[in-house]
Amino acid sequence: MLRSLYSKLALVLLGLFFLIGISFVIISVFITEKYQQEVNQKLNRGLAGLIVSEKIILQDKRIDQEALKEIFHMLMVINPSIEIYLLDPEGNILAFSAEPGKVMRKRVDLAPIITLIDGNPVLPLLGDDPRDTGGKKVFTAATIAPRGKLEGYLYVILGGERYDSIIQMIQGSYILRLSIWVVTISLLVALAAGLLIFAFLTRRLKRLTAVMDGFADGTPPDKLDIPQSSHEQSADEIDRLGATFRQMTERISQQMEKLERSDTMRRELVANVSHDLRTPLATLRGYMETLLMKDEGMSAEERRNYLKIAVRHCERLGKLIADLFELTKLEAQDTVVHPEAFSLSELVQDVVQKFELAAREKNMHIITNIGKELPFAYADIALIERVLENLIENAVRHTPEDGSVSIVMNHEDKHIQVRISDTGSGIAEKDLERIFDRFYQPDGIRKGKTGHSGLGLAITKRILEMHGSSIQVRSALNSGTSFTFDLPVSPQIALHIRNISCSKL
Repeated sequence: MLRSLYSKLALVLLGLFFLIGISFVIISVFITEKYQQEVNQKLNRGLAGLIVSEKIILQDKRIDQEALKEIFHMLMVINPSIEIYLLDPEGNILAFSAEPGKVMRKRVDLAPIITLIDGNPVLPLLGDDPRDTGGKKVFTAATIAPRGKLEGYLYVILGGERYDSIIQMIQGSYILRLSIWVVTISLLVALAAGLLIFAFLTRRLKRLTAVMDGFADGTPPDKLDIPQSSHEQSADEIDRLGATFRQMTERISQQMEKLERSDTMRRELVANVSHDLRTPLATLRGYMETLLMKDEGMSAEERRNYLKIAVRHCERLGKLIADLFELTKLEAQDTVVHPEAFSLSELVQDVVQKFELAAREKNMHIITNIGKELPFAYADIALIERVLENLIENAVRHTPEDGSVSIVMNHEDKHIQVRISDTGSGIAEKDLERIFDRFYQPDGIRKGKTGHSGLGLAITKRILEMHGSSIQVRSALNSGTSFTFDLPVSPQIALHIRNISCSKL
């Protein structure tokens, strides 16, 4: 019942109105009682003095019973709630108009009486109630001094027993009952209005809760009807909560898609790694078993060829494992880039020399074109050497005989642009987006035939990203392929070039 915010707010509002109503009744009863006491005391303040001036009821410590009885009778006829007490100068009760057995006190405190007679007190002023040992009531009083000598006091209780309880007071006051009814109806109307307002204010929160429950049950984010405000300036907390939830669902959806892609890539990686490891291992095992079985019947030349093939597969296996470890370190950001200024043209020449023999065997030409006044590059020389090796090795591998590979370097503002092109078979357009994926190779190219692990371009891309650069590829079938990337110029060289340009101006 109290699981929803609306029901909790309604219960709190009901309890609050109930407390307000009870507090109003208590305060109203208290104020009404004090007001009645004040009015009653003000209206009857001179009553005791008037009685004393009309009748001599106490003289020389003797009570005039006839006069006292006549006063009792007259006041009982006029106002039965009035009680009269005759006190001596010490406050002891000498006579009273109440019924016998109801007077519980023998003495009345004189301090309030003297304050009322001699002073100008704040009304209502309460005095001792002779019928209640601990009670107080409004009164009026007057001194009895027929010959100038204080004989006693006339003590008149104005309230009697009429309003001794709150229920009696409410029942006896039409105005008080009417006020309570008005306040009760007003509180009920306010309660109903408050419940309607709460329902209006929480309706969007209910919708948002339903949407969240739907999302938790697996509803796709694009099918969720998330409430939103059409005016950003008037958006309140619920609108901002909805906007935040919308962003969160989109982010979660993107992360889920990314996880699914990562999981797919992981399965492909496991499959590819298993295949690439299984192939050289199986081949290596086959040749080694053949050597063991036919060792005595094989010539030295045959044995040497078998061992060469086994070594070649070992090298391929070692390269694959080394590439896997290198890519894993790069993606895990375990590799730290140590940039330094170096001559990119000299580095390119050194890398080209490594592939000169392979190029001559295929009757290929590796052409290097270095722009004028090429400045020093600022990067990790070892990592950039690996980039150049991967790209040039791919170009040489996929370029047929009598083809060519060109390496062009140009200085552009704060960067050096490097473009490595070949005249090979090219890459189909549908394969261009995936050539930087791990283990991916275009159709028609078999890693088993080339000895290529399929990780070189993935390593290249990651190294360039660590340098704040990117790599672009252009290719078409039977038209060759071109890879382009930028490297930053050494800061000191860039400053020197800037100074030269300023001096020329």
